Amino acid sequence: METVEMNSVSLKRPCSEDDVANADEIKRQKILEKSKAGNDSGQSIETVTEQPVDMKSEIIPNEESEEQEEEELEDSDEDGDPESFADMMKHGLTESDVGITKFVSPHKGFSGILKERYSDFVVHEIGKDGRVSHLDDFSVPVDDEVNSEDPSEETFTVLSDEDKQRLEELQLFKNKETSVAIEVIEDTKEKRTIIHQAVKSLFPGLETKTEDRDGKKYIIAYHAAGKKALANPRKHSWPKSRGSYCHFVLYKENKDTMDAINVLSKFLSGKSPQLTLADLRKTWQLKASIVKPNIFSYMGTKDKRAITVQEIAVLRITAQRLAHLNKCLMNFKLGNFSYKNHPLKLGELQGNHFTVVLRNITGTDDQIEQAMHSLREIGFINYYGMQRFGTTAVPTYQIGRAILQNNWNEVMDLILKPRPGAEKGYLVKCREEWAKTKDPAAALKKLPVKRCVEGQLLRGLLKYGMKNIISAFGIIPRNNRLMYIHSYQSYVWNNMVSKRIEEYGLRAVPGDLILKGATAVHIEEGDVDNYAIHDVVMPLPGFDVIYPKHKIGEAYKEMLVADNLDINNMRHKIRDYSLSGAYRKIIIRPQNVNWEVVAYDDPKIPLFTTDLDKLEGKPLPVLPTDGKFRALKMEFSLPPSTYATMAIREVLKMDTSIKNQTQLNTTWLR
Repeated sequence: METVEMNSVSLKRPCSEDDVANADEIKRQKILEKSKAGNDSGQSIETVTEQPVDMKSEIIPNEESEEQEEEELEDSDEDGDPESFADMMKHGLTESDVGITKFVSPHKGFSGILKERYSDFVVHEIGKDGRVSHLDDFSVPVDDEVNSEDPSEETFTVLSDEDKQRLEELQLFKNKETSVAIEVIEDTKEKRTIIHQAVKSLFPGLETKTEDRDGKKYIIAYHAAGKKALANPRKHSWPKSRGSYCHFVLYKENKDTMDAINVLSKFLSGKSPQLTLADLRKTWQLKASIVKPNIFSYMGTKDKRAITVQEIAVLRITAQRLAHLNKCLMNFKLGNFSYKNHPLKLGELQGNHFTVVLRNITGTDDQIEQAMHSLREIGFINYYGMQRFGTTAVPTYQIGRAILQNNWNEVMDLILKPRPGAEKGYLVKCREEWAKTKDPAAALKKLPVKRCVEGQLLRGLLKYGMKNIISAFGIIPRNNRLMYIHSYQSYVWNNMVSKRIEEYGLRAVPGDLILKGATAVHIEEGDVDNYAIHDVVMPLPGFDVIYPKHKIGEAYKEMLVADNLDINNMRHKIRDYSLSGAYRKIIIRPQNVNWEVVAYDDPKIPLFTTDLDKLEGKPLPVLPTDGKFRALKMEFSLPPSTYATMAIREVLKMDTSIKNQTQLNTTWLR
């Protein structure tokens, strides 16, 4: 099987003075020169992966007062004129800039539009048991119906305002009273029961009992377990027979996983401005019942511009309470509730199943059949997709390289300096101020959204000073800091895999690496016929990996030397930034591959039904047999940490970078 290179010339932005390559960069470019190639033209396509990539999406604790305003600012700047966006993206990366240059199939490429509508890209999580997550049941477990913590409407009206004030002061230990007595005016068993329920549900941590005083009935409220009950009220009302974690399926549209969890926690805490009084009654939210995002767990993050279905677990929140959110949330649905004794762990999933529509395809039936058969039988190169490297003129791998070089002034400069390309207006002003004054306080004043990476670094510089950049950088959340160095590892891996395929093609050769269990070993001359290209792995650089015993092993060393790094010493003086390395298969063969070509006239109509459509009984639109346009409907399953767009790239033979997408087609911005 022969490999195919991308042929057309990639567009590069003019170099500014800041961008002029130094001697090391020139040396590195020469080393990589042979594995670089141009790109075939095609239509727009956008990356959807497991990896969170928005370096500005992490919410910093204790900034809740600013959070809503910042989100509105971010959202208001999200959509703009597609033409101006395309113009700004001229300064972005292309695939060849990050080492993505090869194909495995010789078929001729064709064009198609991915994500003309975000609903053209659907991701279903595959759990560790191999079960594909689907939303197909809104009902709550019988356990909830018996032990429902959901208060009735009368619960909110049975207590007077004076009673509520006294109960709140008791609950929050604001006075010296040890109990509060509430007289039962209309003494019936039903009335007493409602008052008991109202106190316990509206003021978690309080218990009640009935007493006779002077011939009258009183409900006495008191603390169940001191201040500990107030700190964790759910602990004292949760049935012992019920699992501590409510697992549910989250169906979301056009929202990434972390944003979705932040929204759920806000609604459950009653902090959303969209909640009406009726919503509050239904969702039962109080000051003593703040729900933090860290009580949610999940197996993998899913990207924004798609419909995704995944399992979530949350600690001691009932299914009843979660189910009520379906009445007040936009673009979310929760269902398939169950109780279990364990949370979910990141990485536990087997992978994801993708349903993808490529609209307005130009390929012939033969081209499509060849492309899809190749995808099913051979697979695609397991490159790290464009989303791994950021979307601006300063790629994330450059920052990662500077961290590994211990060049902290360059780290600071790369994050904060002005850059051409697509950025929000306030970021541009912040960068300009920084370039002019190098004053963190002045630059921070230009930045209303202070939880972005730039804001976090500037706050760190204010706190620790310009001579302690390491500590200032440490204010950025750990996952985001590590993302930079992982981006550099990915950059090296992509380049080395392209070089490996260029040098040896799609066959296993002596000196390649394969995994035996979790251990990497070299293929020996006498064993080479026992292995195929699908068995071969290549290392991400680190102190705990071995390298191929052929030309590519030397190429790794040369590339790191050009970057002023020692491949034999990947331990950093700051432990967090020490790279142990890992192994990654170079070719992935998708499972459960199916496809169909359909005709359509209206680009806005859906071409398949989602889980929500099925639950709501929505029929699939009747499609014409001879429509103006054709679409390719694809389905396939991939393991974790593989990029669906790299599979689609292999089918279409096109550059998946946003730079290329926006130059060719801006319809994905709708």
